[in-house]
Amino acid sequence: MHGIHLISNGRLTEQHLQLVSENITHINYIHLREKTKTAKEILEMIDFLIKAGVPAERIIINDRLDVASIKKCYGVQLAYHSIPVADVKRFFPALRIGKSVHSLEEAINAEQHGANFLVYGHVFSSNSKPDIEPRGINSLADVTKQVSIPVIAIGGITKQKINQVQEAGASGVAIMSGIWDAEDPTEAIKCYRQVFDARKEEQFE
Repeated sequence: MHGIHLISNGRLTEQHLQLVSENITHINYIHLREKTKTAKEILEMIDFLIKAGVPAERIIINDRLDVASIKKCYGVQLAYHSIPVADVKRFFPALRIGKSVHSLEEAINAEQHGANFLVYGHVFSSNSKPDIEPRGINSLADVTKQVSIPVIAIGGITKQKINQVQEAGASGVAIMSGIWDAEDPTEAIKCYRQVFDARKEEQFE
């Protein structure tokens, strides 16, 4: 779970999928979060990525257990409206389970029921949730201290804020608009990678 998690924005085209495949060396995981697409359409997106060189074990599917299981993807990301973590654990034992959480209580509960990793946020102000108060860096640190599974920070994660979330104990960062809305997405991906890895290198010096 360590590293850069690129979250799809619900509007992925074939050109976007090609961008992912061309930059997969800089991306640890691609999350397909395409709420308006059918199961068939998501299956086709996965097929495109795999044929373009993206390993299935680097693909995480939002909510759709059936699709993730059929394609043997790394895992599934569950939201508040999804099937409970414990049921997924029981009926889809091969899938790694991520859970989106927004509080310490939710994080602890998800781990206790078998989640393998958490996506916590939104940490900073986000364009996708302009009317909701961000949780903040201190709440992220509280979560990472109280759970033993990896925590991925999401929400307003700019290149300038990566060090903050790493210092707060996050294993990875989830990026959406910072890449998809960038003037040069390829350059943005490389910059995020450089900043993230720079912190890791400092820890070993």
